[in-house]
Amino acid sequence: MRPEAGREGMKGKEEGRWRRMWPPLLAAAFLLFAIDLAYGSVRIPFGEVLSALFGGSQNQSWNTIVQIFRLPKAITAVLAGAALAASGLILQSIFRNPLAGPDSLGISSGASIGVALLMLTTDMSGSSLFGSLSVPGYVSLVLAASLGSGLILAVILLLSRKFEHGVTLLIIGMLVGYFAGSIVSLIVYFGSPQKVQLYLGWTYGSFSGVRMNELPVFAAAVCCGLLLTFRSSKALNAFAVGEDFALTLGVQVKRERTRLLAAAAILAGSVTAFCGPVAFLGIAAPQAARRLFRSSDHRVLLPGSMLLGLVISLVADIISQTPQGGSVLPINPLLALIGAPFILGMFVRGGADTGSRGDGAGGAGSAGGLP
Repeated sequence: MRPEAGREGMKGKEEGRWRRMWPPLLAAAFLLFAIDLAYGSVRIPFGEVLSALFGGSQNQSWNTIVQIFRLPKAITAVLAGAALAASGLILQSIFRNPLAGPDSLGISSGASIGVALLMLTTDMSGSSLFGSLSVPGYVSLVLAASLGSGLILAVILLLSRKFEHGVTLLIIGMLVGYFAGSIVSLIVYFGSPQKVQLYLGWTYGSFSGVRMNELPVFAAAVCCGLLLTFRSSKALNAFAVGEDFALTLGVQVKRERTRLLAAAAILAGSVTAFCGPVAFLGIAAPQAARRLFRSSDHRVLLPGSMLLGLVISLVADIISQTPQGGSVLPINPLLALIGAPFILGMFVRGGADTGSRGDGAGGAGSAGGLP
């Protein structure tokens, strides 16, 4: 058999496996979305959920619960999961480290600086951190969080030029994150007791803080970041191997890198602004996609990571509704329970060796995935 025929046969098997993965993942996403709408302190039958979505349920309280509370929460979980997964995939490919993510590199801490500054300078009232903000105020919130994320990203990118070792980059990210966290602590210290209490509650993470009138701002920010990402999805394949290799393929490295890092900052910053500093999802979802699809092609990994990210976030949101009596568990501890064993498994299976070499984010250096 000719080598070309063997490669074509292998490529055909990979494409067949990808196609078989999409239907069950999409079905799982729709099912989890429906469960998220039906499950909570008040259990609503699936048929009544469909009726309530269009205001046709005979039970007006069910209409209110589904339309006002659960639908925005479920949509927020979907947007947050997809955004953090895409942001994590960008960072893992550009820095060529499978453990790079918005939280591990301190980017979420940078977004928290912008949020804390806005908290200190905004007259807030109500039971949520930014409950009294107008739509322009929420736009300012997204911009502040994205600028904070972008600033931390720029610092890490400059420092990464001097260090090639993947573990060193993670240590730098952690140190920058601690530095940003110290700034946040000082900012919060000068806030009023009410603001401090609201801020601490925000740091636990929640998908239930976004109301229907705020959802368009959040969705617009996430869509903007995803649009920038998809425009450069082919360049991600080259970045996963290395910038020198990207240059040989004719990729305009500086422009594409700037666009992708801006997308990662917008995605991580907007999620942090509206949902709090959600951890682990940006690391776990892209790595789960690599193992599930067994591909290094970002044209497959990007939608696959987003789909797995929203599935994980919906699972966490459903579990958060488990306590009775109207109480809701915070998202961050739940995602840590899901993500930490997965990342630990990466070390056990040898993923840490890949990370220490910095050679392509868990096997992304394969030439077979290049455009």
